[in-house]
This record gives sequence, structure tokens and C-alpha cells, in this order.
Amino acid sequence: MYQSTIAGIGYYVPKNVYTNNDLTRFMDTSDEWIQERTGIKERRYADRLEETTTGMGVEAAKIAIERANTTAQDIDFIIFATLSPDYYFPGCAVLLQREMGMKEIGALDVRNQCSGFIYALSIADQFIKTGMYKNILVVGAEKQSFAIDYATRSRNVSVIFGDGAGAVVMQPTTEPGKGILSTHLHSDGAEAEKLALYYPGASAGKWLDKKPTLPEQELGGLFMTKEMLEDGSIFPHMDGQAVFKKAVVKFPEVIHEALSANNLLTTDIDLLVPHQANLRISQFIQKNLGLRDDQVFNNIEKYGNTTAASIPIALSEAWEQGKVKKGDLICLAAFGAGFTWGAALIRW
Repeated sequence: MYQSTIAGIGYYVPKNVYTNNDLTRFMDTSDEWIQERTGIKERRYADRLEETTTGMGVEAAKIAIERANTTAQDIDFIIFATLSPDYYFPGCAVLLQREMGMKEIGALDVRNQCSGFIYALSIADQFIKTGMYKNILVVGAEKQSFAIDYATRSRNVSVIFGDGAGAVVMQPTTEPGKGILSTHLHSDGAEAEKLALYYPGASAGKWLDKKPTLPEQELGGLFMTKEMLEDGSIFPHMDGQAVFKKAVVKFPEVIHEALSANNLLTTDIDLLVPHQANLRISQFIQKNLGLRDDQVFNNIEKYGNTTAASIPIALSEAWEQGKVKKGDLICLAAFGAGFTWGAALIRW
């Protein structure tokens, strides 16, 4: 069997920078309040009309493809991870295929939110190992700013998230011990509603306090209602404390699992690139694993939580800064809504 390796990597973030102080124009918050809880100083927001989730993914993909010394025509499968697609359907993968003028190749969307890129990477890894595909484009992209409630009632969510995209090109290698060593995926839906966007969805009626009153709602019409728009229930909900408590347990747990599966120790890690959820979570994990500052890469202070895009953006930036070198052991780990979580170990 082949091993799969990251042959090219790239990222794209919008030009629009919104600092913590900028957000005070819209809600009751402060730079100190945001930094103390999240470590975030600023984030990027996509242009309201001109930039899309797919479009940002395309920009990141172009860089990754060029760095892989290949072309868009050589890509034989696309995996696109996002929670903020351009349309409810179809997914972004086919839109990227169209925009980049690729062949009529397979295109898959992954909806695993913050752990979406790890899941997408794992899927690509299996396809490469079996020899089914030779050039897989894996994209994580988000335009979350369009769905954020910029009001005090939602500030625990709205101050965290940003926009951007990252991409990698996966290729096979026969070089022993190189590439993705293993991936590890988990889920626990017991507390799914602790971090969720209920509407629009097929279970919308379950969350309504009142029975539908309009004739057209007797059989349907609950996809989106006037009441949902007015009371703000169309915006994301997050129980921050519940997410934090679960994340600080599952993050180190899955990292230890990945290391154990490969007979490695935390001291063998050259660089940990965690999902950029919250700087406090990353710091807790670093302390738990006994890692030095130079063994963990964080950029949440600049970009906020870019969900499925956060790991490829951070990994790409770390690589550009020379912090990812040939032969290094790189650990990627994520935790997010679902709850879902996962890790990947890579010998660069």
C-alpha cells in the first residue's frame, strides 16, 4: 500500500480586518473581555457580496496546487469541508470543480464543522492508500460572518469566529515512514445541541414553542418562519463552558491515542497544530501534554476561529515560517460541534 503525503499547501484570508475594538461598535464588549476569554485580537471577514466560501477555497487551492507542482487538471478527487456553504445544496465541492475548470471528477462535501478538515484528510488518506486516486484536493473554507448575530445577546459566539480557507494536495509516496502515519476519528452526539445551529433544518418544528397557525404550515413551512427571524433563533447557539470541558478532555486523549498507535511519545512531537478554537483550550492542552511553546502553533489571535479552515490555515502559515521541516513529526488535532474530534500524525 501507498502512504499519503501532503505535496502542496496554501491558504487565503480576506483583507477585511476587524479588531476587538471594532466589534464594540455593535455590541457591549471590550478588547480586554475578548482577549481574556479567547486570546483573539482580530479576525478577517469576507466581503459581503464579492467573496464566497467556494471562492476563498479556490484561492487557497490554487496555491496548494502550484506548490504541489501539479495542475487543476491533474486533480482526480475533491473533498471540501465547511459549515458555511454557498448554498444549502449543492455543496461547495462541485462549485469549486466548476470554478477551477476541472475534469468531471468526484466531489465530496464534509459537514463536521471544526473537525471537518481532519475528517476530510482521513478520507483522502484512505483513497490514496488504496491507490484509487493520486491527486486529491482537500479544502477547508468558511464564510461565517454572514451568519453571525452582531448583538450583545450573542457576543459569546460572535466575537470568536472569522473567515478564511486552507487547502492541501494529497499524493501517494512509497518512501518508508513518510506522510500520514495514522488518523483517529471520534464522535459523541449526547450533547449535540450544546453547539448547534437549529434552523434551517428538518426538525425545526421540534424547537418551536407554538404550534403552526398558518394553513400552509399544516404540512410544511417550518424551514424558516418569521418568528425564527425575529427572536434570533436562526443564529448559532453555544454553551461555551460545556464545549470547553469536553474539549480539554478529548483533545489530549485523541493525541495520546495517535501517538500510542505509532509507538511514539509526546516528546517526539516537533509541532502540534491544534484547531484554533480558543487560545485557552490550546494552552490547557499544551500544559497537559508538557509541550514547549515552540512545539505548538497558534494563530487564533490574528484570525479567530475559522472552523474547518483553521488547521490548514495554521499548518500552511507554520510551513511558510519554516516551522514545518522535512522529517518533522506533525500532529494535527481538532474538536468541535457534534461533538466530533480527531487527530492525525504526519511525518513531513
